[in-house]
Amino acid sequence: MRGAPITVRCDCDEIRRVAYGERWTCEKCGRHWNTGQIPADAYWGIMREMRRYRFSVIGMAIAIAAVFALLGIVAGAQFFFLAPLVLGFWFLWYMPLWRRKVRRRARNLPKWQLHPEEEGDP
Repeated sequence: MRGAPITVRCDCDEIRRVAYGERWTCEKCGRHWNTGQIPADAYWGIMREMRRYRFSVIGMAIAIAAVFALLGIVAGAQFFFLAPLVLGFWFLWYMPLWRRKVRRRARNLPKWQLHPEEEGDP
């Protein structure tokens, strides 16, 4: 599984998004940055948490679709008039609530202070 890129800000204010565990050399000043300085268990824990958030919203969408499919098979098409109400609930209440929760968690994620590597560091 690939993780989300990490934003590295060089001391010269150059910014680059680098994959976890990769090194980046700043084009402006030549400093070397290694995202492997971030603890692996903390990084992958955050990736698992974000994946759970995504799966929760996908699971909810599948559950709603399954209920409507089951109602359509068992009770007929008379329940499909509820679809606009359910979709309105989904887009106007559930998804904004879910987005706020994910954004709040993303804002509160730990921030690591990377240190540039010396020229001879592996």
